[in-house]
Amino acid sequence: MQRNARPYLDSLLAIREDIDLELQEIEDWNCCGATEYMSVHRVAAHALVGRNLALARDQARDTDLLTAGCSACYLNLAKTDAQMREDAGLKDTVNQALAAGGLEYEPGAMKVRHLLDLVCHDIGYDAVKARVVKPLHGLKVAAYYGCQVVRPDYDSRWDSHEHPTAMDKLLAALGAEPVEWSLKTQCCGGHMSVIGPDVAFGLIRRLIHGAQEAGADLVVTLCPMCQLNLDAYQVEMNKHFHTDYQVPVLYFTQLMGLAFGKKPKDLGIGKEFVDAAPALAKIQAEAPKVAEAKRKRRPKPGDALPMPGME
Repeated sequence: MQRNARPYLDSLLAIREDIDLELQEIEDWNCCGATEYMSVHRVAAHALVGRNLALARDQARDTDLLTAGCSACYLNLAKTDAQMREDAGLKDTVNQALAAGGLEYEPGAMKVRHLLDLVCHDIGYDAVKARVVKPLHGLKVAAYYGCQVVRPDYDSRWDSHEHPTAMDKLLAALGAEPVEWSLKTQCCGGHMSVIGPDVAFGLIRRLIHGAQEAGADLVVTLCPMCQLNLDAYQVEMNKHFHTDYQVPVLYFTQLMGLAFGKKPKDLGIGKEFVDAAPALAKIQAEAPKVAEAKRKRRPKPGDALPMPGME
C-alpha cells in the first residue's frame, strides 16, 4: 500500500477517525511473499510470514487483532497462522527459523482479519451509514472481491465463498447501488499480467465486460493487485483486443471517503489510469483529472539485483 496502492492507504487514513479505527503499523515488517513464494518454498514462506505475526504480537498495544488491506498479505497471514495451529511440525520448524532473530510465535495469538471484514462486521453497516453526509445515490457499482479473501475462509468470516455480500451491503449503506453480477470472486490474473499477459488480458476483459454488462459505472475492490490489473492493465487489454472499455476501478475506502464528505484528491482519486471523473460526476464529486501523459516505468538502477535465472 506504500507504492502502487497508495490511494488505498491515503483513503484509509482519511476515514479512520470517522469510523473510530485506531491503526498501528507493524515496525520492520517484511514482504509476505505475495502469491508465488508458497509454491516455491512452503516452509520458508511460512517462516517469512511468521516473522510478521511474531512482530505484530510483540508490538500490539492491548489488542490481538491483526488486519491487512492487501488480499495476498491477509491470505498468507491467515494461512500461516491456521496451518501452524494444525501442524505441530510446521509450528516447530517456523519457530526454529524465527529464533535466529530472537522471535517466537504461538499460533492463534493474533486474530487475522481483512480490513473489509473489520469494517463490515466490527464497525458495522449502521455505524458507517451514520457517518454518511453525501450519499452516493445514482452511482451503480460492481463489488469485486477477487479470489484470495473469501476462500479459503479459515475462520468463517464470510456469508458465501462464491457470492459474498459484505461489500455490497457496505456500498448500499453509502447510498450506492450494487449491481448483480456473477464474477465478483473470479481471479484478476494476479502476476500473470507480467508473466503471461495474454492469459491476464483475457481474465481482465471478462471482468470488465461483466461489470459493464451488469450496468456498473465503476468497479470497487478491496485488493491492490486486483485494482492494478483491472485499472492499469485495462489500457493494455484494450490495445490487445482492440476494444475501448473505460470502466474505472476504485477502492471501497475511497467510496467511503466520498460518502463521508472527503475531498476526492485527499482520497487518492485522480491517480487511477482509467478516469473515474465521468462516473463520479453522477454524485457531483469533482474528481481531479487523470494525467494524460503516459506513465513510464522508472529505469532500473545500475546497482539493482538481476532477475533470478530459471533452471
